[in-house]
Amino acid sequence: MSYIKHETPKELANKALELIEMSRGSGKLRRGMNEVTKVVERGQAKVVVIATDINPPEIVMHLPMLCEEKKIPIVFAGTKNELGAAAGLEVPTSAVAVLEIGDAKGQYKEILEMHKKK
Repeated sequence: MSYIKHETPKELANKALELIEMSRGSGKLRRGMNEVTKVVERGQAKVVVIATDINPPEIVMHLPMLCEEKKIPIVFAGTKNELGAAAGLEVPTSAVAVLEIGDAKGQYKEILEMHKKK
């Protein structure tokens, strides 16, 4: 199997999953590759989280460059199952975009700081 090569520190990955879990109740999320791509193109996403077990990896290769262009932090965290569960889904998902942080302001701030360092 070919998975995405990523270098996300474990602490940053865990914070990203926490952010999604907290934001799903009090914030606003978009789930799935098509929805995430749309909100990134519009510059509406605050953070994008991509699963690490996407196969083939070409499915998400456009997102890191697009996020960089729009200055949106991107984190590779968890499997599709873990990402889906964090987003409140009963099915796996490849990507999640956080549009509104809600009660997860602390996690968001930490992610921004960690993202600058990586």
